[in-house]
Amino acid sequence: MQTLQPSPLRSLKQDLPAGLVVFLVAVPLCLGIAQASGAPLLSGLLAGIIGGVVVGLLSKSPLSVCGPTAGLAVIVASGIQGLGFRAVLLATVFGGLLQLLLGIFRLGVIAHYFPSAVIKGILAAIGILIAMKQVPHAVGYLRPEAGAPAAPLLERISMGPVALTALCSLAYVAWPRLQRGWLTWIPTPLAAAVLGGVGAALLPRIWAGAALAPSQLVALPRFEGLSSVTAAVITPDVSRWSDPAVWITAVTICIVASIETLLSVEAVDRLDPHKRVSPPNRELVALGVGNVLSGLVGGLPVVSVIVRSSANVQAGGQTQVSTIFHGLLLLMGVLLLSPLLNAVPLAALAVVLIVVGVRQSPLSLWRNTWRAGPTQFIPFAVTVLAVVGTDLLKGTLIGVAVGTFFAIRRQQQNAVVVTHEVDTVTVRFTKDITFLQKAQLKEALREIPDGKRVVLDRSVVDFVDDDIEELLAEFSGNARSRNLTVHEPLPAAALVRRALLVPGAH
Repeated sequence: MQTLQPSPLRSLKQDLPAGLVVFLVAVPLCLGIAQASGAPLLSGLLAGIIGGVVVGLLSKSPLSVCGPTAGLAVIVASGIQGLGFRAVLLATVFGGLLQLLLGIFRLGVIAHYFPSAVIKGILAAIGILIAMKQVPHAVGYLRPEAGAPAAPLLERISMGPVALTALCSLAYVAWPRLQRGWLTWIPTPLAAAVLGGVGAALLPRIWAGAALAPSQLVALPRFEGLSSVTAAVITPDVSRWSDPAVWITAVTICIVASIETLLSVEAVDRLDPHKRVSPPNRELVALGVGNVLSGLVGGLPVVSVIVRSSANVQAGGQTQVSTIFHGLLLLMGVLLLSPLLNAVPLAALAVVLIVVGVRQSPLSLWRNTWRAGPTQFIPFAVTVLAVVGTDLLKGTLIGVAVGTFFAIRRQQQNAVVVTHEVDTVTVRFTKDITFLQKAQLKEALREIPDGKRVVLDRSVVDFVDDDIEELLAEFSGNARSRNLTVHEPLPAAALVRRALLVPGAH
């Protein structure tokens, strides 16, 4: 059923303020995610601009906001370390093209084929990795220069960033309690970043040992117009188009970005007061175009981000205008505000990202998954450990394998029912049975008392695994030694299949 959609022109008074709020939320997150990825900080802002303007124009989701996300930071960081930044840009372009194909061929249901426990495990593991990777920035760890003698770890820690980390952490605790009136327009991440910049400027005057090194501050180039931005753009390394490692990174970006976007859009639709439903395939097309462009101009991969999207909803956004407006504000910020952004210490961004990581893997998530039982907790925990211990793609595949095993096993529960009468024991298959029930069936057949008439009833099932056929044939062949009479009514096709699997069985 088609729902009433607010008009963009009539909703400007709601959309423009909402876009401003989303912009204020997005600035520290764009910078922080670029930092977490090990990419140039400008790449995070460029991704935010494209996610806001380009994807916003193409998307049919009225409230979703796209940009760089913590969910892909680990993938990008791993790619940069192994391939280099320009090769990752090429992988982003390829990942966008794959997303275009997913959308064109109407494969937007891909997210529904991943067990929910595995998806939760992926997001939790990413949160853990992000938080861990920010610890060096939070303590101001200075890497030794090439050829310099090794120094004790504690001597590499800078007290200025440590003090700023404590100050910005305090902002996360105090700011929500201070927000009244116009202060509610300033989100906590932005307040922490501003406080970090003020602290970085004032602390050296109070404490001489608190001065920051240039490498401990945001370092954006200063622009004097669009031409200078164009000159700073880093382009993808097209010569790596045949590198298998680039394609593996591209597929990983495509899968994770698509799943996170589809889940985010679905969540935002639930928050929409007008109860509009976003077409998933159109979102993949819009996201694919956005990632192709982002990779071409040196930006990070873009995804529909639940933090920015929910901020858009809470600020009263009504249409895509709020998303587009936030992207235009980011563009103006890159052109005009780089001197202010360069005053922000990396320790402040580290606090923002540590909070993002912790919120992505909270204790309540672990507790609730534990309460849901082993079929949910084991795939979740295995996915977390596998992603943290290997990489995102391998960890996801391991998690999906474990989740699939538990799903099949759960589906096969109570597949074998044994009933005892005076002289007859009936072994009834209530559903299709696989090798996962082999141990259960073998134990049930072993416990049948000698001298009984055994009925193997498989009348309601369509499929019996080859391993089970062999086990039943072996049981029938050994029945005489136990003085058992086995009655197994089978259709002709099943008898032929049994004979082919176990020669001599009947």
